Amino acid sequence: MVVVWILALTSATAQDLPFLSPIFGDNMVLQRDQTNRFWGWSEPGSTVRLIIADESVSTVTAGDGRWEVGFTPPAAGGPYSIKIEGAESVELTNVLVGDVWLCSGQSNMAFGLGGIDNAPEEIAGATFPQIRQFNVPRNSAYSPVAVAEGDWVVCSPETAGGFTAVGYLFARRIHQEVGVPIGLIRDAVGGSGIECWMSPEALAKIPDFAPHIAKLAELRASDIPREYGSFLMHWLDEHDVGEHADVPWQSPELDDSNWQTVTVPDGFSDLGLVDPAGVAWFRREVDLPDPLPEGRARLHLGRVDKMDTSYFNGEWIGASSWVGNPRRHWINEDLLKPGRNVIAVRVFKRPGPGGIPAEEGIPHLALGDGTVISLSGNWKGRVSVDASPPHPLPLGFENYPTMPTVMYQGMIEPIVPLAIRGALWYQGEENFSRGFQYRKLLPGLIADWRRAFRQPDLPVYIVGLPAFMARKETPGSDGWTELREAQWLATQTVPHTGLAVAVDTGDANNIHPRDKQPLGERVALAALGATYGHDVVWRGPTYASHETIAGAIRVNFRHTNEGLVVKRGEALGEFAIAGSDRVWHWAEAIIDGDGIIVSSPKVPSPVAVRYAWQANPLANLYNGAGLPAVPFRTDNWPVTTQ
Repeated sequence: MVVVWILALTSATAQDLPFLSPIFGDNMVLQRDQTNRFWGWSEPGSTVRLIIADESVSTVTAGDGRWEVGFTPPAAGGPYSIKIEGAESVELTNVLVGDVWLCSGQSNMAFGLGGIDNAPEEIAGATFPQIRQFNVPRNSAYSPVAVAEGDWVVCSPETAGGFTAVGYLFARRIHQEVGVPIGLIRDAVGGSGIECWMSPEALAKIPDFAPHIAKLAELRASDIPREYGSFLMHWLDEHDVGEHADVPWQSPELDDSNWQTVTVPDGFSDLGLVDPAGVAWFRREVDLPDPLPEGRARLHLGRVDKMDTSYFNGEWIGASSWVGNPRRHWINEDLLKPGRNVIAVRVFKRPGPGGIPAEEGIPHLALGDGTVISLSGNWKGRVSVDASPPHPLPLGFENYPTMPTVMYQGMIEPIVPLAIRGALWYQGEENFSRGFQYRKLLPGLIADWRRAFRQPDLPVYIVGLPAFMARKETPGSDGWTELREAQWLATQTVPHTGLAVAVDTGDANNIHPRDKQPLGERVALAALGATYGHDVVWRGPTYASHETIAGAIRVNFRHTNEGLVVKRGEALGEFAIAGSDRVWHWAEAIIDGDGIIVSSPKVPSPVAVRYAWQANPLANLYNGAGLPAVPFRTDNWPVTTQ
């Protein structure tokens, strides 16, 4: 059966837009067993006809120049060809019919297969011509974008390194088990909060974001020079006098002889800008040898708090606003020259201490041959913005991309209403300090995407946060754990969702862990069990109930499948127990059938239990199928991020 839609929605004029949206191309995968929709732009009133497998359907271009046609694809498999005829004629070749999955989130979803453990072996074996990927280009947009440029890429050892690692590992298992082609839409951006991926209409339902949405509307209405996706960058454009000086302060030609001599690391103390927020520029000359060693150099600044914008000989070389990210900015060979070179660094600091930190060996310049030139000591410094009250501060201190709705409008809007089987969501690191708010945001995102893709029951599978940061010696709580709880709660309240628990994976020192294989496997199991109806175990042990016994608490579990087991060590961890005083103590935990008895001699009358309740716990409770237990707490005491 053929179904036709005629819709008119685009923020650009038809003559500026392609006849066929680039999301449709050679090597693409169509979604089986659903109505697929193609769209593009042409002359208003013109006829567009689509032909596939001897079936034809046509539509008439709407008054704003947009056409859309719906059709039911042929049987799974292929390859097929598709012809679209109208003002232009386009033929798509090597098209398959199977299942299409959206892979979205932040950097750990964007993380490529080439960066994982055992990458050379994985890539060498990645000959899967029926797995394809479309990479949506990173685009921070303040208004809806019509087009996402890109190409469908066939999976092979030559291309697999650029596939989303979690998405590829998921697709491989699904392809092998279900036997149909798999298309992946890689639609992820590092450092992006969940609110970046929601529409303005969805966020309007959450009052927390009213000021942000209003500011975006103000920016859209103004003559802004650039869409950064950052409140901070617009604030700097408005207030930083160094950027707008007759001779910009990053320029090698600037005469900084009247600038103050300051000591770096730090610098802000010498300038008298210790407590208030503000912006300072720091400049340093460095002499390089002749001849220059081959290769790029790298500027190392450490974990700048809060944002650096770095220049070498007047050219931008990098910027970041993530405190946990050591600043290591590459310098291209063509910027280096023998003799005098000028480094300039603009630093925005929040209220309180901040700036370039005191770390061993920081800052320094590393040349291409490994030579290290220390940059500690005397620099020239000057305050550009003293943001002492009542000076206004930006709504957010982060740099690109952190503004609400900008990823939705730039990276989701141009691909809807593409027919897809479901979505994988791997995100949360950027929101970890707002775990309680995430309880509203994640269900809101799911509902928003189901509306946009016109699939009210769209399956969405969530990858939980892995272990990260130093392990705590005493039990308590933290934002990382509470974000995990919000992820879990969403899967308990929103139908057609599931969680791939990751608490037993990760790297204490790296927010981008390389052990992605368990995550791809677990999210595939969730889809196989819940979406495809296969007889597989896809849930780990989950808290069911608890009861107080003499001096202990017994916790009962669901999904124990062949019994509870301990992996990675002999003793079961990491349980904590508390009495009515709400003071937590590490506890002894003993498996008892489908339950665990938890106790501590320090808590003779326990009232609550927690398991794996920190950012980097010893999480070694599994079921017989080898899946990890979901972190849980039996108390409902206030969380730290509420």
